[in-house]
Amino acid sequence: MTEIDKSKPVMITGATGYVAGWIVKKLLDEGLTVHAPVRDPENAEKLQYLKEIAAEAPGTLKFYKADLLDEGSYADAMAGCRIVFHTASPFKMDVADPQKELVDPAQLGTRNVLEEVDRTPSVERVVLTSSCAAIYGDNADLQKIPNGVFTEDIWNTSSSLEHSPYSYSKMLAEKEAWKINEKQDRWDLVTINPTLVIGPGINPHATSESFKVVKQFGDGSMKSGAPRVGFGVVDVRDLAEAHFKAAFRPEAKGRYIVSGHNTDFPSLAEALIDRFGSDYPIPRKVMPKWLVWLVAPMVNKAMTRKWVSLNVNLPWKGDNSKGVRELGMQYRPMKESMVDLFQQMIDSGQLQPAR
Repeated sequence: MTEIDKSKPVMITGATGYVAGWIVKKLLDEGLTVHAPVRDPENAEKLQYLKEIAAEAPGTLKFYKADLLDEGSYADAMAGCRIVFHTASPFKMDVADPQKELVDPAQLGTRNVLEEVDRTPSVERVVLTSSCAAIYGDNADLQKIPNGVFTEDIWNTSSSLEHSPYSYSKMLAEKEAWKINEKQDRWDLVTINPTLVIGPGINPHATSESFKVVKQFGDGSMKSGAPRVGFGVVDVRDLAEAHFKAAFRPEAKGRYIVSGHNTDFPSLAEALIDRFGSDYPIPRKVMPKWLVWLVAPMVNKAMTRKWVSLNVNLPWKGDNSKGVRELGMQYRPMKESMVDLFQQMIDSGQLQPAR
């Protein structure tokens, strides 16, 4: 791998997504030609925000028609590309059929993209957006691992189709990627394993699980208290930077935990209080575990009582030092990410002040 070569295009799947939007912006700002395979290149409304950032950047953005689960549909978009970013994967917690809605698209989508990479001689490196969900399933897992800190050496062994199926799908998809990568020696694979992503979107009206979580701090859903569930967070702009560095630093290799802060729900809420607390019902109390155990399954069926017992009042600790060391990662303050996202939700009309 050499440094940035502006004569060769790069391809990104899931370009209209929350994380991918900022990666596309970074690539275009660096003057690269970006191939963006999307379901419907004619959907002007869906592509509006990407077209706006492309109009102001020195790089070039080209759309192609493709579908994650349609074998061979990435061939045109990938032709001639040196780097492939694979960010497209379903992220939803509330599913009726986890195999069909999560596992199949995550696994088959990864297989489709990487089998196309195998058929495309110009590709030298793939940067895959995985997740820390591929590393752990529950906070209780922390008690069973060396030194009590999650690292890139650890894989999620506690999730299944029945328990935390989203995390299970991320683990299977990343394992699928490594399996395909190991069968050849022409292209490298680097995986980015972020924690919960926060911060503003390129599309101010976008929705994601992250947006849903932060919205609950302002819409009254958590006014009686936030459960103390530990997790990591990373700003979406820092995450885009990690993908860029993973693509163009020759020494980048393997997996990278990309996470700026070890935190929990009450701490995220606290980051909003002094700016928004007088106009919005930001939670100021911690909801006791017994109450979470009682109400969680009624609020969200993904939050089963088993999930509550294995995650509430338990911390999350991740080691981000490999990314700091090898990718030169630096992380902005959590408060900045939270305030920027919350303000964007207000400006776009997704949150109304409490009357």
